[in-house]
Amino acid sequence: MDIHSARSQLRTRTVYDLPLRVTFYARVSSESDEQRNSLGNQISYYEELIRKNPNWTYVEGYIDEGLSAATTKNRENFHRMVEDGQAGAFDLIITKEITRFARNTLDSIQYTRRLLNAGVGVFFQNDNINTLDEDSELRLTIMSGIAQDELRKLSSRVKFGHQQAIKNRVVLGNSRIFGYRKDKGRLVVDPEEAPMVRELFQLYATGQYSLKQLENRFWTQGYRNHNGKKLSHTTMSGILSNPKYKGYYAGNKVKVIDLFTKKQKFLPPEEWVLFKDESGTIVPALVEEALWEQANQVLKRRSADVRHRQGICNHANLLTGKLYCAHCGSAYYRRDSVDRTGRKNSKWVCSGKIKNGAASCPSFPIYEEELKPLLFQVFRQADADAGVLVEEYIELYRSLEQEGGLTRRMEALEQAIGTAEKKRQKLLTFNALGELSDQDFLSMNRQCAQEIEAARAELEELSAQRGSASDFKSHIESVRRTLQAARKEASSGLIGKEFVDQYIQRIVATPEADGSMRLQIQLFTGETTDRYLRNLRSSAARDVGWGQPQPVRSGHTFKKMIEAYENGMK
Repeated sequence: MDIHSARSQLRTRTVYDLPLRVTFYARVSSESDEQRNSLGNQISYYEELIRKNPNWTYVEGYIDEGLSAATTKNRENFHRMVEDGQAGAFDLIITKEITRFARNTLDSIQYTRRLLNAGVGVFFQNDNINTLDEDSELRLTIMSGIAQDELRKLSSRVKFGHQQAIKNRVVLGNSRIFGYRKDKGRLVVDPEEAPMVRELFQLYATGQYSLKQLENRFWTQGYRNHNGKKLSHTTMSGILSNPKYKGYYAGNKVKVIDLFTKKQKFLPPEEWVLFKDESGTIVPALVEEALWEQANQVLKRRSADVRHRQGICNHANLLTGKLYCAHCGSAYYRRDSVDRTGRKNSKWVCSGKIKNGAASCPSFPIYEEELKPLLFQVFRQADADAGVLVEEYIELYRSLEQEGGLTRRMEALEQAIGTAEKKRQKLLTFNALGELSDQDFLSMNRQCAQEIEAARAELEELSAQRGSASDFKSHIESVRRTLQAARKEASSGLIGKEFVDQYIQRIVATPEADGSMRLQIQLFTGETTDRYLRNLRSSAARDVGWGQPQPVRSGHTFKKMIEAYENGMK
């Protein structure tokens, strides 16, 4: 639909008189019976309204159920409607009021503008706002602001209600708490799930079982989570640390810190509302308090051990977080062993293969002693390439500025803006003297404004390009210095964890059909190079030796480094 033409027609006609393809959007914020009836009424009303108008062509409506108006983020059909509108599926959307669209002012303006740019209007019937009207955005902003403020007030009332519920010892949160059912704000023991919870505490408190072992044990016994899947060790860790299982009421554990993103903050335990339910009628205990404390001592001790091991791993292990399997996507884990001579060997093994068995992945272990020489080769070649390429990059950007006449173009744009501003002043003078009609003044003034806006936009873009060229030169010089430093460290044998973290982005290991392993090594510059390893530890390949090193794909360096730099500038 041509918006300019539609607005011209609306000066003498109503939207009901225009030949349009019309759809509707309906939404309710909960799934209660009352809200479902409201939704059904909305659908019937708009279908009848559109179909009975001889000037309109009915297009099937879009409906969202049980979703908040605070944000449009999770409204699937709303986004489908916007996409269809941009694709030209209809000309007009009718909806009940702004709050059906969004209570967030930013969302309201953003989506109506996007639709308007695609030639689609939105008619908020109860608010009598039609975005095809020229003054609609001002009224839409005001009404959206009011709706947003109402949402804030509603949120405050809900928070107050939650606080009162906590004071009245009402159990809040969802009903998916393992071992219990929720009934009218109180917890009731679930006779089918409670035995598993008690067994979990009893076994874990002995210190003889890991959560992974218990995960497999309960799976074998037939226990499932509420989605019918395995009870993960993360879920069991949450059960063990939840004071409800020892008969304690726990509230005020989470605070919503942003109305629109629904971002939450977990409060520290000292801010919780925590007390023992002596009556056993609100939060009945599933285990004795002493058993709960014993299990949590084991949990805390093991958590501390894991954090300690992770700290050691992150600082000492060469390829932690860098080496991944192309076959299954899993990270590689380090495994240390000692051979018959007492020599320590560090090898890296696909964690997917460890977890799922040898048949699940064709990869083989990668030994650090084999990998370090490859890394040295990579940086020796990359440094040699960089010396030539850096000068090419700088010369390219210099020639782009010279050939494009960047400075001359910017000066011309500034002059054009000044000329257009003077022209607007003259138009105003002529209009004031009666030598130019209001209609001609508005038309010519609008044209001047568009010229100024376009010139300023181009001027800003060219200024950014000039700055980027200068910044890029500095960036390239920095890359060259870093590559030279990396080569020096590599040639000195200083390939350790710090070296890998600084200079290597990622290594992807791909097992090949011939029994070799292709290592795709991505450097910090964005460049990727291939190296090949033979499975030297297997009997079949023991006498084969190293695979032929492949040259660094320096032809990709120019593109990759520019892309990496430009992405970093966004």
